[in-house]
Amino acid sequence: MDFSIDDTTIRIFLHLLGVTVWVGGQIVLGALIPVIRRLGEDAPRKAARQFNRVAWPFFGLAVVTGIWNTAEVDFDATTTGWKAALFVKLILVAVSGVTAWMHTRARNAAARGAFAAATLLASLGALLLGTGLVT
Repeated sequence: MDFSIDDTTIRIFLHLLGVTVWVGGQIVLGALIPVIRRLGEDAPRKAARQFNRVAWPFFGLAVVTGIWNTAEVDFDATTTGWKAALFVKLILVAVSGVTAWMHTRARNAAARGAFAAATLLASLGALLLGTGLVT
């Protein structure tokens, strides 16, 4: 078996990097919020703002490389099930982005929590389906 770093490797690496920061960052920040709250009333908001400075560009990277990945697919060689999974994944990616944006606009803790949970669930669903699409 031969090894090389070609356009496909770079494309997949960049996509995984974007997804890793977007999804993994949500998990890490969610786990840290109880500790961050103890640092002060304004600390969670400051941490979230800093996270957003990192997370959103990586979400964009995941979307752009996802489009690139999709452009490389020979759809004639895929099954109806594969296409359905891709469609659902795309919906989940959109839900993830929209609910994350809504989370940043929410005015109360209950709404922020609900939007954060929806964002994480949609992100994890998209990750699961994406993994299935390439195996």
